[in-house]
Amino acid sequence: MNDDLELVFKALADGTRRKILDLLAERPRTTGELCGAFPVSRFAVMKHLAVLERAGLVLVRRRGRERFNHLNAVPLQRLYERWMRPYEAHWARSVLSLKSKVEKKEE
Repeated sequence: MNDDLELVFKALADGTRRKILDLLAERPRTTGELCGAFPVSRFAVMKHLAVLERAGLVLVRRRGRERFNHLNAVPLQRLYERWMRPYEAHWARSVLSLKSKVEKKEE
C-alpha cells in the first residue's frame, strides 16, 4: 500500500478525527469552531487536525489570525477507488442473484 493511503487509513482510525471530517463536510470551519465542538482541549483538537492535514484530508487557509479548515475529499476518493470499487460489481451481482432466487421461491 502506498504511504499516502496508509496515512489516510491511520487518520480515519480515530473517531474524533472522523467527527471532525463530518463537520468539515458540512462547511469549512475555523480551528476555534472545531475546538468548541469537542470536549477535549484545544491542543488535542489541533493534534487531530495536524494528523488529518498530513494525510491530505484537511486543507488549511489562513485569513488574518484565523485558520479555516476545509475538507479535501480527494484522498477519500482514492481510498474508495483502491479498496471499494473493485468489489462493487461482485456485490451487485450477488444481490441481484439473491433477489432473483427469492422472487422465484415466492412464485
